[in-house]
Amino acid sequence: MKWAVTVLAGVLLAWLGWQVFNWAVLKAVFQPDLLACQSLDHAGACWGVVAEKFRPMVLGAYPHEAQWRPLTALALTGAFACVAFGSVWAPRGWRLSSRAAWFLGLCWLLGSLGLMRGGFAGLESVPVSQWGGLPLTLVLAVASLVLSLPLGILLALGRRSPHAGLSLPCTVFIETVRGVPLVTLLFMAAFMLPALFPADAQPSLFGRVLATLSLFSAAYLAELVRAGLQTVPAEQVEAAQVLGLTGWRIQLKVVLPQALRAVLPALVSHTIGLLKDTSLVMVVSLHELTGSLGLALGGDADWRPFYFEGYLFIAAIYALMCLGLARLGRRIEAGWQQAVR
Repeated sequence: MKWAVTVLAGVLLAWLGWQVFNWAVLKAVFQPDLLACQSLDHAGACWGVVAEKFRPMVLGAYPHEAQWRPLTALALTGAFACVAFGSVWAPRGWRLSSRAAWFLGLCWLLGSLGLMRGGFAGLESVPVSQWGGLPLTLVLAVASLVLSLPLGILLALGRRSPHAGLSLPCTVFIETVRGVPLVTLLFMAAFMLPALFPADAQPSLFGRVLATLSLFSAAYLAELVRAGLQTVPAEQVEAAQVLGLTGWRIQLKVVLPQALRAVLPALVSHTIGLLKDTSLVMVVSLHELTGSLGLALGGDADWRPFYFEGYLFIAAIYALMCLGLARLGRRIEAGWQQAVR
């Protein structure tokens, strides 16, 4: 009976695989030929929509004459990713030090943001409201993670504090933010928060959304870090105190490195989730990667019927980024385990 089920499942999977391959490759149109795509009548994939709408799908509403700047920023991102991955997989003597990695990361972030923003060296200033597509997705994900990680660590330490005046506010903040959907918080930041500011001092929509993502991420990171802190034996703190370390030095040198190492898989999962959560900002009119697809095809009646292929292309980009982060996290975890042994 088991072999029959196995054979039947194999035949079904083979049939489904052939149907997908036939639709996606054999009968597909890869050139931006609208008439050829329409003649398929969806019997094959129209990948020509990706070739036709590539720039608006990936770069959003960024001014066309200056799109070399986000493309250069994406190239810098790819170069930094290659250096980071290469350093993790390189032999021990060839790896970047933590200071060099932070320096390169800061150069990449400031260089990419400077190119996107402009306003210097003859580059025309492009407001953040015109950013979109993949660059906006990466900026929101990286910036919110960089801002939320130290805040999450402080919230975790505060929640574990024996002083109620410190632990109670941290606990209330964490539980409140974790109990509200991110979409609700984004709507509040976009439409309710401006009412608290004078008309001539309104924070930008990008700033409000970035702050919301950072605070939301910090609340979840706080619980992850708190779980890691609970794995550190009390004897470690006592031994550090005997050696003369006090206060923050114990936390920075002894406790936090062990705590973060213990919850590394969860931290990687949170990073992947945060990257995907950036797609929700399209509900408040920030057109990141998913929202840019709607802009690219929503106003074009000819190419609009091929949304499915467009969404598959966007899904492939997200999948590559998430799989890369997962693989990087597993490699770092394996390296740490070897160092402990």
